[in-house]
Amino acid sequence: MKRIIIILVVLTAGWMLFDGARALTIGDYVTSSTGEYAGQLGPWASLVAAFGIEPRSTFMKLVFVLYGVAALTAAAGYALNKSWGRKSLIVMAALGLWYVPVGTAANLTALILMRFKRG
Repeated sequence: MKRIIIILVVLTAGWMLFDGARALTIGDYVTSSTGEYAGQLGPWASLVAAFGIEPRSTFMKLVFVLYGVAALTAAAGYALNKSWGRKSLIVMAALGLWYVPVGTAANLTALILMRFKRG
């Protein structure tokens, strides 16, 4: 169960770190280049825009990078059984719930599994 928790958080945080770093260097996030959703961001963009944050702003790109680094650090601490690992991973998973829909599903699943997995 611990491995599943770590994988869920690492995949989401790793993607956010990659996508945010890419957006900072290239100028935009990874989006579909064809089809109905070409060039569009995911549902998370509407959520952050509702709070007055421009999804493609430098600030939001930095949020992606900083969240990714912090969540990966928390996952490493949890994986290595550091005293701060479990609590920090719970905090980071809760903070990642806004990343609709993938981050919400992965982080919520990780939180539920951590509820049942002690240590």
